[in-house]
Parts: sequence; C-alpha cells; structure tokens
Amino acid sequence: MKSENLYFILGLLISAGMISAVQAEPPSVEKSEYTNTQCEGTYPHHLQGLCVDGQGNIFWSFTTELVKTNASGKVLVKIPVGNHHGDLCYHSGKVFVAVNFGDFNNPEGKADSWVYVYDAEKLLLIAKHQTPEVTFGAGGIACHADRFLVVGGLPKDVNENYLYEYDASFKLIKKHILKSGYTLMGIQTACFADNKWWFGCYGSKLLTADVNFNFSAKYDLDCALGIDRVNDKLLLIGRNTKNGKQYQGQALLAVPDADKGFIIRK
Repeated sequence: MKSENLYFILGLLISAGMISAVQAEPPSVEKSEYTNTQCEGTYPHHLQGLCVDGQGNIFWSFTTELVKTNASGKVLVKIPVGNHHGDLCYHSGKVFVAVNFGDFNNPEGKADSWVYVYDAEKLLLIAKHQTPEVTFGAGGIACHADRFLVVGGLPKDVNENYLYEYDASFKLIKKHILKSGYTLMGIQTACFADNKWWFGCYGSKLLTADVNFNFSAKYDLDCALGIDRVNDKLLLIGRNTKNGKQYQGQALLAVPDADKGFIIRK
C-alpha cells in the first residue's frame, strides 16, 4: 500500500475515534550553565575578548581566529579572520567584532576601524561596517538597548578615553568622553551589566561608568582580555596563558562587587 493511502486511512480512523493520535513530545533542550572553563585548542595570538549568547555558547576572539565553543569549552566552529579582530559581543543571533587593520594608538589617527558581523550559528561573515570615527583603532564593542558602543586605542599622555555610540545601522550617534584618566593603549573590552558599563584596560585596570557614560570608578583588576554579562549578578572574565608560542584561553565567572569591582568565583 502506498504511504499516502496509509496516511489517509489512519486519518479516517482517528476522525472516527477508532484509534487515538499520539503526539510525540519535542526533545528537551538542556540549557548549559556557564562555569569556569578553558577554550579547547591553542592559538598563535592572544585572546582579545569573549562573549556569550545566553544559550550555553561562548565566542572567543584570538586576534586571527574566531572560535565558538559550548559552555565546557569544546570547539563547535573555528574560522581564520583578519589581523586584528578584537573584542566582540553577541546580539540577536549575530556576533559583532571590533576590527582594526591600521595603526593602534597613533596620535595622527592612522587606524582603519570596522565592525564585522558574523552569523552566530556558523560564524559566516554577513556584514561589514566602517567606523572611521574610532581614529585610534577599534578594539572593543558592546551592545545595550539596541545601541552599540565601540571603544579602542589611545595615544600616550591622553588623560581621558573615548566611547563611540552607534545605532543598529552603525551610524554614529555620539562620541562620549570618559573622564577616566590615562589608561595604557585605551580600552580593550566592554560590556553592560548590573546597570553600568564595564571597561577592561591593559595594566590590570577596570573602569566603570553609569548608563549615561559618566565615569564612576577605577579598579586594579584584569579584564582586558574579555568581559561579558552572564546575568546582572554574574560576569564572565577572559584570561589566557602562554605555552611556548601558543595561547590558551580561559573564561572565569565573577560576581560584581561595589567596593572591589568584581570577585572571581572559585
């Protein structure tokens, strides 16, 4: 008997009440929780940033390689990318990366700053947005309330940092001045969590600002290799170790703390 005839007869029997339809339940999807973890593999350049999608995946930028792992650090997708891919953020099924192909921290503004957009499922490049306003080199990016904040390099002896706010089409809304004092090569990483902005800088400095970009505090904390929001009471901090000429990335959970900035959770 042809399959279409069989389905027709079964439909008649169900309608007549002679047999009952059994609907299979969809398979449950286990949502992985984030833990302290290490990214699988080694990489020729250091970690630039990390971000999460809230579904148990972590995205890592190793300067010339973009990596997607599960919450345990197992590699799901890995692609080569242009040097220099910096910090990154996740928003609405896409991964946004701050990219610079020019000079960082050059007082004459010789950067070539972009935001590259990747599909979060397979890390397919789907868009490029030039951000020439980031004159000292785009190095970090974050998203809040459907607006993007790009941060980056800074020449020596400049005693403030610059935050570039863009709309969803990457049209500049405003350049904000952060009265933070000088930080080594500017700001490397950024995220919005616990109703404030967080900025990681080289030299083990963490800056915070309120929702309107007013500087609030500076801490002696290292999050220059990645910081992202897991939830408003939990952060994920990027670190790496160097073995020979290769780097390994780590993600550490941290709890926001008003006095100390954050505390790494063991």
